[in-house]
Amino acid sequence: MNDAVALPAEASTPSAPREFSALGLAPSLQRAVADQGYTEMTPIQAKAIPIVLAGRDVMGAAQTGTGKTAAFSLPLLHRMLPHENSSMSPARHPVRALVIAPTRELADQVAVNIKGYAAHSKLRVAVVYGGVDMKPQTAELKAGVEVLVATPGRLLDHIEAKNCVLNQVEYVVLDEADRMLDIGFLPDLQRILSYLPRVRQTLLFSATFSPEIKRLAESYLQDPVLVEVARPNATAATVEQRFYSVAPDDKRRAVLKLLKERSIKQALVFVNSKLGCARLARAFERDGLRTNALHGDKSQDERLKALDAFKRGDVDVLVATDVAARGLDIADLPAVFNFDVPFNAEDYVHRIGRTGRAGASGLAMTLVAREDMRNVGDIERLIKKKIEIEAIELDDDASPRYERRDRTRRDGDDERRGRRSDAMPVAPSRDPFFDRPYEPSATASEAAWERKVPAAPRGLSPNIKPKKKVAALFGAKQPADATS
Repeated sequence: MNDAVALPAEASTPSAPREFSALGLAPSLQRAVADQGYTEMTPIQAKAIPIVLAGRDVMGAAQTGTGKTAAFSLPLLHRMLPHENSSMSPARHPVRALVIAPTRELADQVAVNIKGYAAHSKLRVAVVYGGVDMKPQTAELKAGVEVLVATPGRLLDHIEAKNCVLNQVEYVVLDEADRMLDIGFLPDLQRILSYLPRVRQTLLFSATFSPEIKRLAESYLQDPVLVEVARPNATAATVEQRFYSVAPDDKRRAVLKLLKERSIKQALVFVNSKLGCARLARAFERDGLRTNALHGDKSQDERLKALDAFKRGDVDVLVATDVAARGLDIADLPAVFNFDVPFNAEDYVHRIGRTGRAGASGLAMTLVAREDMRNVGDIERLIKKKIEIEAIELDDDASPRYERRDRTRRDGDDERRGRRSDAMPVAPSRDPFFDRPYEPSATASEAAWERKVPAAPRGLSPNIKPKKKVAALFGAKQPADATS
């Protein structure tokens, strides 16, 4: 196994091809690229596509939002075009390219992009992920597909159910490879790779590559070429990063203030927990914002609907956990808030990468409490940039809108009752009968617990109760002298 080979310097010179037309892609792919509105390649595309076309394994590191999906999908589709056919036989459409993504949303987005690139070819593209019914996915797989995009868990389900065979896979792509090779995905990934042929082309693309991940990734690649278009773990220069010192209880007020001051129409707010995500979304909803939540406890249908509504602009604030931090492409998103500082510094790079995509400007604001300083230090070491934490002043009248709305409703009720809303609080009414002290009644009978127990007949124990007198009508025995 050879070490990764760095890309030659001349690949980044101005003489390197920048137009898609200079790559020599098939006419159907060039037509699809034109349909997408692409003319010039991004740096990662200009460097990676020629290497992938040459059949080399690639480790691609680039800032998020720079077009990594096109960087690996276009050359792979070009290499698979000789196998395209219009046959209805599933055997003529085996899985030749496998793309593995860590989250359902990312898998769905990658599949949509690849389908767009393959729109003018006869290559079939399918996506499988968990949280939805397997039956439609099974029918699509058994009909035959050339490109399969999948999450690890659901792919293993289909493999065990014998719904797909991977013995003809020629190309493997690990998207967001640092997360794919994390401890949580590594066992599933090793199982999946055991079903694949040993001779294959493997591509790893991500925005962050730690040295440990690089060593682990190289064990899956043959003589890989390391393509880096920016300093590792760097954030996009188009994203303005601000850090504010805020007490935990004031973070929501700080978000509302920043949204108003900067006239932000739409924002993505990241939190660290699913429970906190749902609670914060409900709080923003009470503040009068159109809000939705995106986290792992929601069904896949709910997650896709929430994401689609946010992309359409029907939602002002989308509160999300890190399931939305990887690879999601939301066009023209103006701002990202880190309501909670991420525990993992690499997640910060991915979170703020949701804004400032494709060269657009963006704003990333992080709310820092005292207990978050250690995590902020980890981010500072990762991005190799000094972080300045600013103070933010919250006005006393910057109370949430729902509190003002409740106050207005109460004021209206007061006016309808004939009271002034701005008057001093009125003392509660007093009832002289209930407020006066207790006075025993002269006619009240003696309390039951104060009554004296009559003395027992002479000769009987005081603990023995005397027999009650019973009327003769009910069978009482008469004394002997009464019958004489």
